[in-house]
Amino acid sequence: MRTLAGGKEAILERFGVSRESGERLETYVGLLLTWQARINLIGSSTLDDIWMRHIADALQLLALLPDNTKTLADLGSGAGIPGLVLAIARPLEAHLFESNLKKGAFLREAARQTRARAQVHSLRIERAGSLAGTIKAEAVTARALAPLSRLLDYAAPFLQNGAIGYFHKGQDVDAELTNATISWKMEVEKHPSMTDSRGLILVVKEAHRVR
Repeated sequence: MRTLAGGKEAILERFGVSRESGERLETYVGLLLTWQARINLIGSSTLDDIWMRHIADALQLLALLPDNTKTLADLGSGAGIPGLVLAIARPLEAHLFESNLKKGAFLREAARQTRARAQVHSLRIERAGSLAGTIKAEAVTARALAPLSRLLDYAAPFLQNGAIGYFHKGQDVDAELTNATISWKMEVEKHPSMTDSRGLILVVKEAHRVR
């Protein structure tokens, strides 16, 4: 059972999205549906519920991001969820890491049409950390990318440069945490998902590999 209800207007109001940003999100959703006919960006079973399953799922991070967050890195960005959605809703600079060239083309077009401050990096996720020192993001995000232990491998360079991790996780998160503690010492917080009662947002403030 979901903990957040309502359609597009209720979602935009719930997360304090301005009218202008709401219109830009509508543009994004329209592009997503158009491109979905050509490339697989989101699960076909979620097409009838994009605003809740994808837009609200991304926007719930707004309440967790510190007010001074200016730059974020979105790992395995795919359709731009959550990174591009957040950059549309707020004046953030998003660095979107996506190795699939077709998805990267979508991200660039969506950023252009929504006037989001977003840069697409067509790199394999293993190489994303090479730019951590240059980007100096305050936040690093990922949704349904990898088990936590492997995800921390990708995110560690950003965390070590001062970023906080915001990771969408499902019902197996406790098992992932247990497995990750074999290799990582972490400071984490768990926040219930507002869109899926079985999921949560894992906030990783520190992560150091155990030697």
